[in-house]
Amino acid sequence: MTKSVAKSDMIIQPASRLGEVKEYYFSTKLREIAQMRAEGKPVLNLGIGSPDLPPSHEVIDTLTDAVLHNDVHGYQSYMGIPELRAAFAEWYEKWFGASLDPEGEILPLMGSKEGLMHIAMAFLESGDEVLVPNPGYPAYRAVSNLTGATIREYKLEPERGWLPDMEALESTDLSRVKIMWLNYPNMPTGTAADLSFLESIVAFAHRHRILIVNDNPYSFILNEQQHSILSIPGAKDVAVELNSLSKGHNMAGWRIGMLAGRADYLKVVLRFKSNMDSGMFKPVQLAAAQALKSPLSWYKRLNGVYAERRETVFQLFDALDCKYDPKQVGMFVWAKIPDQYADAYELADEVLYQHNVFITPGGIFGSQGDRYLRISLCSDGALYEEAMRRVKR
Repeated sequence: MTKSVAKSDMIIQPASRLGEVKEYYFSTKLREIAQMRAEGKPVLNLGIGSPDLPPSHEVIDTLTDAVLHNDVHGYQSYMGIPELRAAFAEWYEKWFGASLDPEGEILPLMGSKEGLMHIAMAFLESGDEVLVPNPGYPAYRAVSNLTGATIREYKLEPERGWLPDMEALESTDLSRVKIMWLNYPNMPTGTAADLSFLESIVAFAHRHRILIVNDNPYSFILNEQQHSILSIPGAKDVAVELNSLSKGHNMAGWRIGMLAGRADYLKVVLRFKSNMDSGMFKPVQLAAAQALKSPLSWYKRLNGVYAERRETVFQLFDALDCKYDPKQVGMFVWAKIPDQYADAYELADEVLYQHNVFITPGGIFGSQGDRYLRISLCSDGALYEEAMRRVKR
């Protein structure tokens, strides 16, 4: 007789590697917001960093022209087409002052988030330790946990300008650490790191034989000077860098990113990646190559829009009695909540359930963000005005 299975029971259990890895916060929150809207509540979503503006006309024209060709619809190289790798190399030379060989030192990706998983799976395993920033992008912790590696947080504190305390870090045993996740310009804090800081990180990595993975997708948003860790002498021996067209070129849904670094590191990552996908659609790659040729005027126009929105967000945070650094960079504003709230979740819930405005609580980025809120600059300016009217009422 076949044993019946209750509808609430799965016939198999989740893999143990999931461990403490939970569904992404924004995935669950978007469902809640959708439900609230279905109930007739006009929720404004100011939380997620998904650009609402389109790519340039040249990029869209390149895509629409390319799809009409008969020879672009098949599988593509796991390493990306030569045109895209060459465009990334020229882009890095022009804007970051970093020289990269397009034949071996650039690996196009389906978004830089994909690269985090590829790097973690290619280099980390149980028994290894990995340095994760707090606060920091939750994916750093998630991909590290999935490999079975041990998380070691390094705290970023406002008193130190949201930069790691390298002296304190070096006073600990680092012998089992293989990777340090780094993210400057930083999300969520909006901190921009200068070259002297990146030089100190490279020297640290050499001393302790740690691979630095710098996640660098925010360098063009409200940031006057672009830096790459790979421009530092000796960096290629101890560092790789992720970058993306999602933010600076309004192509988040296109899923175009890249990993740059020494060829032997990238070959290891490719061993994992080549078992996960079959290359990117060629017209998208050709359009991405066109985006990387964007002139200074493109970035200035984009930042003009973000600067206007940021001023309104500053006013919104003023209305909430939150404190912020007006010099922060990137496509978010990070602000400290008033003392009367237990944590940022309390204030975020108050704003959501009383005013139908969703703002991201900083605690999702780690305990160092418990008293901070983050607002995205990726909404039409009128929505920030409406949010301010609701909060003031």
